[in-house]
Amino acid sequence: MELINPKPQIIRHILKDDGVFPNSILFLLIYRNVFNTEDKDIAETIEGTFNSNNWKNSWRDGIYDYAHYHSITHEVLGIYSGKALVQFGGPNGINEELRNGDVVIIPAGVAHQCLESDNDFKCIGAYPDGSDYDIKKGEPGDRPKADKNIENVPLPDSDPIYGIGGFLMLQWEIW
Repeated sequence: MELINPKPQIIRHILKDDGVFPNSILFLLIYRNVFNTEDKDIAETIEGTFNSNNWKNSWRDGIYDYAHYHSITHEVLGIYSGKALVQFGGPNGINEELRNGDVVIIPAGVAHQCLESDNDFKCIGAYPDGSDYDIKKGEPGDRPKADKNIENVPLPDSDPIYGIGGFLMLQWEIW
């Protein structure tokens, strides 16, 4: 049984600054059906894959039900149970259903929020180089400091799933 799909469907979105949420010039990337949902240890497989590609400082939980973004790091989420409708980019952004086996790579500055989810929805989050993260809610006063932070976030050295030669490197034109 193959644990990681070598050719996932990739969905890309550019989410523009809406005046409240900075969003990003980098693509929000969704990899559909990356992980085999029949894997009994899917959470461990996801976390181990992130770790092996230097996306660390991981956690397991859901996605906050309020719009927020990180100004000091990029984030990856790997879904290991259930499904959720997630809004990216703030209220003027896009909604995507994330389900078991999917991965989403969220550039620094891109707002995200869980709009609805199954009771069993769970994901693993991690950050390049195990960086710390902040939580910004688009409140008055967050910017321009958040914009400066985002501008200084380094590009990751590897794709959280496929490593140094992975899709992220091509999509963010950093390889």
